[in-house]
Amino acid sequence: MTHAITESRSEWLAARKELLAKEKALTRMRDELSATRRTMPWLRVTEPYVFDGPEGRETLAQLFAGRSQLLVYHFMFAPEWEAGCKNCSFWADSFNGVVEHLSQRDVSFVAISRAELPKLQAFRQRMGWRFKWVSSHGSEFNFDFQVSFRADAVARGDAVYNYGPLPHSASDMPGFSVFSKDERGDVFHTYGTYGRGIDPLNTGYQLLDLVPKGRAEDGLPSPMHWVRRRDEYGP
Repeated sequence: MTHAITESRSEWLAARKELLAKEKALTRMRDELSATRRTMPWLRVTEPYVFDGPEGRETLAQLFAGRSQLLVYHFMFAPEWEAGCKNCSFWADSFNGVVEHLSQRDVSFVAISRAELPKLQAFRQRMGWRFKWVSSHGSEFNFDFQVSFRADAVARGDAVYNYGPLPHSASDMPGFSVFSKDERGDVFHTYGTYGRGIDPLNTGYQLLDLVPKGRAEDGLPSPMHWVRRRDEYGP
């Protein structure tokens, strides 16, 4: 890396304040975007999705756990896999400790994957996570919310991810879906984000963006080629 070097505190402060003005503009824009997001129309969910979880069989409505809002992380873990996706595990380490805070703001959180429940529970124990994780095995949930893809759809090129054509062949991809439940118990899909849209929800990446080398992913075969499950890194 090559960087400008200065011995002048005033010169450094001038550069920092110039950047600060851009950061504040971005913050205001983000606030405006968040407000606009909350004006999105709600799509009624009529399919009676059922999941296998630690409390037994639960419907989507039951996953709200008495709250009116539900955040779902679509964790990549296909039924034939022996471990959860390493990249999703990077994200999961970011939100593992936040569930108790979300519950104070009328929000429940759950991860959902296609692998059967015993695999999810074993991997959850291995990683030391506390958030709720349920299985959609045998359900159309992942396919309906366009985070899992059947082989024939991928082969035809009509699989959809992030509101456009799936850019590569994959059985599962990550994302967040947001749901709301009204006083009658009706469930609505209010928001979904995928691809780079989930970047801000990864604390590790936000911290790396602060340091001089950033994410240091240039030249790698793929941006997240360096990521491992946290118990797989060497010394």
